[in-house]
Amino acid sequence: MSAPFEPVAPKGPGETERPAPEKVLAGDPVFTTWNLEERDGLYCGIWQATPGKWRISYDEWEYCRILSGHSVITGADGVAHHVGAGDSFMLRPGFAGTWEVIETTRKDYVIRL
Repeated sequence: MSAPFEPVAPKGPGETERPAPEKVLAGDPVFTTWNLEERDGLYCGIWQATPGKWRISYDEWEYCRILSGHSVITGADGVAHHVGAGDSFMLRPGFAGTWEVIETTRKDYVIRL
């Protein structure tokens, strides 16, 4: 069982992966994730991505707060949202579009399935 209070900070090297090759539109983005909690459909932690652009499609709710970097999230409607340090936002089920990392981006996240 987790402690009732836990500081949010990356520990260790994290888990590294890449988006599926068919989703990549530009670059060679690498994701690093530090999962802090995974239970009962709730996931939270810290995620980082290096520059690149890929297709995204959400079936879950995700709250994000950008800690550093610069990304552009563009919906299927073509509306682009530039996000950087200090920006918070919600991605809802059904959101689809692209995520482009301009400058390596790190975020806190909470996902609810």
